[in-house]
Amino acid sequence: MSHPRIAVLNAAHRDENTTRNFRRELDASLAEFDATDGTVPDDFEYDGAVVTGSRSSVYWDDEWMEPVAEWVDEAIDRGIPFLGVCWGHQLLADVLGGTVADMDVYEVGYSEIEHTGDSRLFDGIDETFRSFTSHSDAVTDLPPGSDPLAENDYSNHGFRKDRVFGVQFHPEYDSKTARELVHRKELSDERRESVLEEITEENYQEACEAKLVFDNFLEFVREVKAEDAVVAAESEDSVASTGCSD
Repeated sequence: MSHPRIAVLNAAHRDENTTRNFRRELDASLAEFDATDGTVPDDFEYDGAVVTGSRSSVYWDDEWMEPVAEWVDEAIDRGIPFLGVCWGHQLLADVLGGTVADMDVYEVGYSEIEHTGDSRLFDGIDETFRSFTSHSDAVTDLPPGSDPLAENDYSNHGFRKDRVFGVQFHPEYDSKTARELVHRKELSDERRESVLEEITEENYQEACEAKLVFDNFLEFVREVKAEDAVVAAESEDSVASTGCSD
């Protein structure tokens, strides 16, 4: 089976870690776009799309966000499956009519998360799992008609609406990414050392279970592509069968 074609909207302000991480985790044909330049695909000829994390907030009035949100909105209307991670999760929620707000607290480090919905995105993942987190914004109101999929004491950590999935945690992070992020954040010395002490090989290996969301999403993309092909073929057959002859 051919690899699905995935548009990756990279909102990470040219962080090389993000490019490396998503290229490693997504077994697909990737077309990457620097969202922070306002760059989006010229068309919608993709099997799925992924929106990455960012140092920005969804509710900021940055010029680059408008074309990104507009492309995402139309792509969703066209039925393209989406996966949003952290900022991407928040952007998808915002585009779909949800609310994103400052939590007044910063969640960072390996956190315990519980997936609360029966969703194929979490196939093979324990009901309570660990993943690296880094966010001070959260989806406070889910989009109308969406289903919550994961949460912890800080916030919602996952939702689904139709073909759109979002996760607040960072399943793509490796240890290098986590350490560099902690070093550049404005944290007290005590908290920085505490979080750095969590970034161990043991914790990383335990968190690798959450990476299954990428495989599960890509499998969903393949299923959607196959279903859409069947519907299109049936539609063509229907048109052909009702045609007139002399």
